[in-house]
Order: sequence, then structure tokens, then C-alpha cells
Amino acid sequence: MKRVLQHPAVQAVLAWIVSRYLRFALGTTRWTLHGEAHLTPFAAGTPGVIAFWHERLPLMPALLLRARRSRPDLAAHILASRHRDGRFLGEIMRGFGVGVAHGSTARGGQDKGGAAGARSLLSALAEGSHAVITPDGPRGPRRQAAPGVAQLAARAGVLVLPCAAQTRWHIVLPTWDRMILPLPFGRGALVCHPALPGGDTLEAIASAMSAAADEADALCA
Repeated sequence: MKRVLQHPAVQAVLAWIVSRYLRFALGTTRWTLHGEAHLTPFAAGTPGVIAFWHERLPLMPALLLRARRSRPDLAAHILASRHRDGRFLGEIMRGFGVGVAHGSTARGGQDKGGAAGARSLLSALAEGSHAVITPDGPRGPRRQAAPGVAQLAARAGVLVLPCAAQTRWHIVLPTWDRMILPLPFGRGALVCHPALPGGDTLEAIASAMSAAADEADALCA
């Protein structure tokens, strides 16, 4: 059964199902946006790095859908691991019109496709697209940011938008990152904190992402 579930065709079908479910769950959630002024330049089309913790990945398409209300052609590309799980999540994001740059943030000095992924994201930023990064992905440790998010923004000369989302009704999955799966027909909070220069310290970016996540949690408590 495990081999069947890992087959590319089966993975593609499962990604389509999950993407449709998330569209339903996120679409039936009553969202409030906190920090709209921080999102406005990005929503208007100024390219930048959208950064949030990996655990919030199923929720964050709601922010893109919100931004596309004023600009339907708003483009975004996400950095996804070449690992099977990363490819699966990448296919889910494609369901929301998000491009995928394959690679991951290198840790411990090992290149795991991060250079190729970074080049793809730099090209996307140069063409006016946003770059979406979960700095603790693809396998953690949870909420420990790898340096790629700051390096990418600094090289591209763009800002980093720390953000998060939460829903009142959700399930916390038993994964390394405690990923959050939204349930439909509830209320949700989208939180954007002030954008940071790519030259800022990694600690400052990670702290801002955690603060945004904590605020979203408190708003939905």
C-alpha cells in the first residue's frame, strides 16, 4: 500500500484532492486581515519574499487569494524540496496558481538543490513575481530558520514580509512541524508584520514570523 501511495500518478491525484479541499475550507472561512498596510505594497505588485513557518503552509493560500482581489495576475513562486514530500506540497500549491522552484535551503554546508532553487527564485523576483519561503522546511527543525530567506532577499534587493494565518477550527497533524489543517465554515486571521530588509539578521526575521504566528493564534483562540 505504501508503494502504491508513493506512485507519482497516485501522488498527483492526492495533491489535486488536497488542493480542492483547501480551496473549500479556506473559501468558507470568514477571514480578517491584520496588518493590511504591510501587505499593500506586495499586493500592488512590488516583488518580495513572503516568509512564514512550514506549519502554516495549508493556510497561507488564503493570503494570496486575498491579495489577488485587487490584482488577479499577481504571481508567486514557492521553494519546494526535491524530496517526495516537497514535490507533493508543490503540486498542491500549483492548484492555487503558485509556481514551484525545486530545491531546499542547505543546512550544515550541504547543497541539496538550494543553489538551483535560489536561482529560480531570483529569476522569478526579477520578473516581478513574489518568492514564497518556509525557512524551516522541508524537514525542520521546527521554527528554526535556515539562512536562505535572508540571503535571497539581500541578493534580490527586496523586502521580507513575515506573515502567518490561523483558523478557529483546525486539526494539528502529527508531523515534525505540527502542520495545521483548516476545517471549513469557521473564522480565520491573516497576519502580516512590517516588512524587513533582506540584510536584517536571520534572528530578526525568525522572530517576526513567530510573532505573526502567535498573534494569529491569539486572534483565533
